[in-house]
Order: sequence, then C-alpha cells, then structure tokens
Amino acid sequence: MEGRTVCAAAIQMSSTPDRGENRRVAEALIREAAAAGATLVALPELWSCHGLEEVYRENAEPIPGPTTEFLGSLARELGIYLLGGSILERVSGSERLGNTSTLYAPDGSLVAVYRKVHLFDVEVSGRRYLESANIAPGGEAVAAKAGPVTVGLSVCYDVRFPELYRLLALRGAEVLAVPAAFTLQTGKDHWELLLRARAVENQAYVLAPAQWGRKADGRWTYGRSMIVDPWGTVLSTCPDRDGYALATLDLGYLERLRAEFPSLANRRPRVYRGLC
Repeated sequence: MEGRTVCAAAIQMSSTPDRGENRRVAEALIREAAAAGATLVALPELWSCHGLEEVYRENAEPIPGPTTEFLGSLARELGIYLLGGSILERVSGSERLGNTSTLYAPDGSLVAVYRKVHLFDVEVSGRRYLESANIAPGGEAVAAKAGPVTVGLSVCYDVRFPELYRLLALRGAEVLAVPAAFTLQTGKDHWELLLRARAVENQAYVLAPAQWGRKADGRWTYGRSMIVDPWGTVLSTCPDRDGYALATLDLGYLERLRAEFPSLANRRPRVYRGLC
C-alpha cells in the first residue's frame, strides 16, 4: 500500500450558543483546511451550539436536517470527506437528545451516523457534570469508509473506554476520530495521554478536533486539537485559538507497522472472555 496517503485536518473552535456565528466560523475553517490540501476534515464536539444547556433543546434538530444539509453541501462543493464533529440531535420518540456525529462523502451523501455511547456523568474540581440528564446514550460502534481509509467514530468521553476503540480497530478502522470538548482540568493531564494511548494500542491514527476557551456557562475547555500517528507521535497540534491541526496520514506506514509489530494479531481473545 505504498503511496496511500490522506491529508487530514482537525478543526479547533470556541463555539457559543449562537448557531449562526458557529456555522460561519466552522465554514471558514473548513474552507481554509481544504485549501491547505486536507481531504478529510473533522469538526469538534457540539460545534454548532455549545455552552448553555438551557438552549440545547431549542438548537437540536433531526438527522437529516438543516445542519446535515449544510455539511453535506459543503463536503460536495469542496470535494472532501467531512466529519461533522457532533451536533445535538432531536431523536423521535425520546425526551432526551443525541450527541451525534456524522460523516459525509465528497458527493455530499451522509455515509455514517454515530451517537455518543459513554456519557460524561462525573464531578471535576467540585463541579458536577450530568450529560445523561439531557443526552441519551448511543448503542452501536460505527466505522465507515472515507475514500482510501476506514474511520472509526467516537465522541469525547468515549476516549476513556478502550474497549470501544479496540472494537473499531477490529472492524478495520485505521483512523480513530475523537471530536471533543474536554474540560481544562482533565485536558491538561489526560487529553494527549489518552489520545496517544488509543493510537498506540490500536496501531491507528487519531484525529482529534476540540473545543477551546471559556464557554458561556463559565467553564473552560482545553483545546489542543491534534493528530497522532500509530506509534503515538503527535504529528500536529493546534495552539489556543481557532484554527486546525494538519497532517498527512501515511497508510502504507500504518500497514507496515501492523505487519512488523503485530500486536493486534497477537491478541488472545479466549483469555478475555470474562471481560464482558
């Protein structure tokens, strides 16, 4: 698979409750990344509306809907694969919303939908977060083809659960997408550590677009969007501002690494039967 490469971009934003402004910023950054050569571009978690839970419900929409149409048309115009980070999805028959990631092909078609499986119900530095109060968990692991590469979808807090990523790798994922809005307190100690661990243990690239800066509810997000290679090396990262991390993913290198250092092939599933 010599010469099989993909130029990827992980976009970084500081989204607000203003959906129109967020869309303007996202579109500008997507266009800039595509002009720089990216053919796989990823937005962060809840890029279209972030920071005030009381407006989440009024900003939620069905899939397909206006935001998915916007993303699909932009992917088609630019001729790129576009990962729509995640948006708030109005789920038919449910009082709770979905934290939902979508993937679009260069013809504008919606090729994959993933709903965040692991919800952020924790207490950090004296502040309680209860994502499950508004969000319903997804129940399916999703991997999809994006041109020459298979992408495994996830969202933020999922990154702390290696079982999901091993399942994605076993389904052929070569790139693990982790759109996120990590808190500053956890991000400064765990963000890079977890991303590099998921890359190394699954011998996959990690594409991690993130929210940065202070949000409308007063909390801070960590940012530092990055792209990590299968050896755990950070190829590109984003400073504390709107922008993107850009890197070339060499799939030939990934294939050689998996052949020469076959940790995925050396698994012993029979020993792990008690895990679940």
